[in-house]
This record gives sequence, C-alpha cells and structure tokens, in this order.
Amino acid sequence: MSASLSIVRFWDQGQRLPQPAAALFQSFLQGGFECSSHKRRDGVRLDVLAASEHERFAAQDYRQLQGFGLRTVRDGLRWHRIETRPGWYDWSSWTPMLQAANRAGTQVIWDLMHYGWPDDLDIWSPSFVERFARFAGAAAQVARDHSDQVPFYAPVNEISFLAWAGGDAGYLNPFAQGRSFELKVQLARASLAGMRAILAVDPRARFVHCDPIINIAPDPARPQDIGTAEAQRLAQFQGWDLLAGSLLPELGGELRFLDIVGVNFYHNNQWIHDGATIERGAPLFRPLRQMLAETHGRYGRPIFVAETGIEAEQRPSWFAYVAGEVAAARAQGVPVEGICLYPVLNHAGWDDDRPCHNGLLEHHRITGERGVFQPLADEIRRQRQAHPEWH
Repeated sequence: MSASLSIVRFWDQGQRLPQPAAALFQSFLQGGFECSSHKRRDGVRLDVLAASEHERFAAQDYRQLQGFGLRTVRDGLRWHRIETRPGWYDWSSWTPMLQAANRAGTQVIWDLMHYGWPDDLDIWSPSFVERFARFAGAAAQVARDHSDQVPFYAPVNEISFLAWAGGDAGYLNPFAQGRSFELKVQLARASLAGMRAILAVDPRARFVHCDPIINIAPDPARPQDIGTAEAQRLAQFQGWDLLAGSLLPELGGELRFLDIVGVNFYHNNQWIHDGATIERGAPLFRPLRQMLAETHGRYGRPIFVAETGIEAEQRPSWFAYVAGEVAAARAQGVPVEGICLYPVLNHAGWDDDRPCHNGLLEHHRITGERGVFQPLADEIRRQRQAHPEWH
C-alpha cells in the first residue's frame, strides 16, 4: 500500500485526531498581495504591485497587517523587471521590499513567477527552464544576503491554472489553445529546476505550490457526462503530481519537492460540467472541509489555504465560511496550517482596470495607513477570538 493510499484510508476510517496549533508559518491568518505581471492579449503588461502602490508602501502595508495578526504574507518578484536582459539582474524592484519585511518582522512567501516572464523569452523553449532556474538561484542568493531567516518561495504560481488559462482557454499568456498539458509539463519542469537551483544556494529553503482546488459535477440530467466531469476534476491534481513525481517521473519530480501544498478556493471553484457555477448552499456544492481532506490525503504534505476571498459586501461572510470549514477540517484531523486572504489589498481588474473591492485594505490612505474594510476586520477579530490556537 502506498503512503498516499494509506493516508486516504486512514481518513476514510475516521481515525484522525484533531490537530494541535499550527506551527509552520509565523501566523495562521495571512494576507496575500496580488502580484500578477502577465501580458494581456492587447500587449499591455500588468504590474499590480506598482498599480496598487504596494511596491512603494510595502513597509507600511506589512506593519498595518500585523495589527490584524497577519504576520505572514504572500508577495512577489517581477521577473520581467529584474532580468531586463538575458542573464543580467536588476534587483532594485525587490530589495526594498525585502528590507521592509525584515524591518517589520513580517514573514514573506515570495512568488518567483506570478504569470509573467521577460519579453525576450519563449515559454515553450528549453531556455525558459534554464533561465528560470538561473533567476531562481540568483534570487535565493539575494534573499540570503538580506536575511538569515528560513526563506519561503512559491516557484511558479498556479501551474495547473496557468496551463489551462494560457495553454487551452487562450485567456492568459502565451494565449495558446489545445496545449494545456504541454504547458503544464513545461511549468513543472521549470519549477523543479528552480527549486534545485535555490537549494544549491540555501538548503533550508521551503517551497509552496499553489493551485485552485475545484469541484466539477455532472449535470443530473446528463448522467453520461459523469466520467468526463470526473476526469476534468481530477486534472486539478496534475501540476502537483508532476512535482511529486507520481506523473511523468522522468521529469525528476520527487515528493520532497511538493513541500507545502497551497490550495486556492474562491466562490466560483465549483461548477456543473459545461454549465453554471455551483453556488454555496446549493445541493451539489461540496464543503471545503471535504476538498481539504481529499487534497491532503492524496499527498500527505503540509497544506494551507493559500488564496481565498470575494468582492464587495460578501467579504466577511465568505471569510467566516472558509474559517469555519478550516476549523472543521482541523477538528477532523486535516493539518491545515493557515488561511491567506487573497488579495488582502484592493487592486484594479486585470482586463479593464475596474476597481476590485476584494481586500481588507483599501487603496486609499488615511494619515499614513490604508483605509480598512471594517466588516472584514471585525470578522477577522471574531475568528481570532474563537480560535486562540490560530496565533
């Protein structure tokens, strides 16, 4: 019996024990700064860290989040801003953020590639893997020069999602169709090469691999779609399987590289096959606690909710739902290590620059700090009071 199968069966028998206080991260509740840097189909390059002014006010943002108990954050590098020509690095867009985190005492999980890469680079070419590995190793050296803390990296953000959006749906760069699995393999290859380069610089490094967890249900009126819907649902695991070496082991994946599993969960992560979104409260909506149990049972690795959030007035109720499901999963023995509000700072929409009111922090500033969406702040306080183990 494989280790993963034994974990699944152990769960099914209801023998898991409630989990002790999480200890993987500096804080259980976390905030993530939207750091996408991809190109749109119209050729416009996004730089959300610049547009939201987080790059300018990182120190203040980190300190402000600490006031809500969020002492761990997700943040990102912008590869296209750093490797301005092949093999030459300008770290001036990142080192002030590194220094700000050190001064604030904030732990950062650094995304190395959040959908964007340098203009001259062909993502389908072998040089993409080689260049990313060199970039990752160089970034690890810069981080080590600035801090003696154990570093956390997310090498390639959302391998499976980017492979679908950029390799099948034609929505994100490289705007391909019918090449989703090919892109997924290329991104996994780059992630593995990047991790090896980082470990050569700093063997202490930890790695977070984030992707959406989804549920695809067949239309009850079309039972013939059950197999197709389930096959598409299971494809959500392929990115992690490639890193772990259970899929295409010739790529060099190993379970040790699937260090920490970050699951991204939003209101639209469940849908009817070829149909509409399954809304929370609907009969076919699958509880988050079950999805967490399945994902952890598949790999047996540390797991946390790496992204979750919603827009507008539903922000507090959505966070309360996710927090309740995480608490239930932990009580049933799933070792969930944290919840990251993502994004934690409002930003402009990718496609049309519309204001996205989805964060705890507003874009505008009042006497040196960001405005706060108080109903969400109140809900965070309630959850911290209800769960003192969520340090």
